[in-house]
Amino acid sequence: MTHKGNILAVDDTPASLKLLTDILKDEGYEVRSAISGELALNSALKNPPELVLLDIRMPEMDGFEVCRQLKGNPNTCDVPVIFVSAIMDIDEKVRGFDMGAVDFVTKPYQRDELLVRVRTHLEFDRLRNHLEEQVEERTRKLMESEKKLRAGMLDFVTAIAATIEARDPYTAGHQRRVAHLATAIARGLQLPEERIEGLTLASVVHDIGKIRIPAEILCKPGRLDDLEFSLIKRHAETGYDILKSINFPWPIAQIVLQHHERPNGSGYPCGLKKGEILLEAEILAVADVVEAMKSHRPYRAGLGLDVALQEISDNRGVLYNSEVVEICLKLFRERDYSLPA
Repeated sequence: MTHKGNILAVDDTPASLKLLTDILKDEGYEVRSAISGELALNSALKNPPELVLLDIRMPEMDGFEVCRQLKGNPNTCDVPVIFVSAIMDIDEKVRGFDMGAVDFVTKPYQRDELLVRVRTHLEFDRLRNHLEEQVEERTRKLMESEKKLRAGMLDFVTAIAATIEARDPYTAGHQRRVAHLATAIARGLQLPEERIEGLTLASVVHDIGKIRIPAEILCKPGRLDDLEFSLIKRHAETGYDILKSINFPWPIAQIVLQHHERPNGSGYPCGLKKGEILLEAEILAVADVVEAMKSHRPYRAGLGLDVALQEISDNRGVLYNSEVVEICLKLFRERDYSLPA
């Protein structure tokens, strides 16, 4: 059988470790097991795995310390870590994400849920690494095949976006629709095609940071509490951290970082004001709000296009760039624009 990936499973309870190992092996993964934090750390440093499934409550060296040391070592700092734990406390989850974990699976877990999350993070990490390699390689050949380079980057970026959206069926297609509207607004503003191309790419991955938000929060049917919302708000910074090392010919990472900033300074994460925000980020902000309000979410039904357009109209110059809002309104009300399905 061809192995689907190299995984390190860590749990101090033999029965739990065997169950986790057997599930992964049956699915075709190559699995190394470690029954303590120290053994896990030694194994990972000698031969870095593609993914670590890590228990938290372990004697001597707990999962948090293992994760901290993995992230502090240049040979393992990029290895995705998923905590598999009975811990339900949101403060502990926040601590784990602060240390660099990409996800939590809560015990007792469902087999299918575990495998979906493992597959998602492995695919995402491979796509990201492959994207970096492709960008570096093709940038060297930019003068001879610029068109092919950019088409390839869009393909890879779109693949990453699809991997992220697979975790949340309620937002499937959101980034693609936002990119479509953002591009139309940018053309209405007569931005150069060079800038429009960068905006399109940024729009396609503007929610890439949500890969590190627990699926149960993304899909929660009720209202989020303050701590859960604070995790959601981190996605802009997380997206920036993921993208900043990739040498795009556009400020993709900055656009993603700023797409929740607002002209009156009430946005996040930096509280930027009018004149400090990239125009591409302001375009993306309007497109994001319109698509999100129009669409269904687990906590509410879609509010409809009229409500979404009224929101941006009422708050132009305050929460949204006035020129961007004007073009967006004209697209829908005068030019028969409609969001793709």
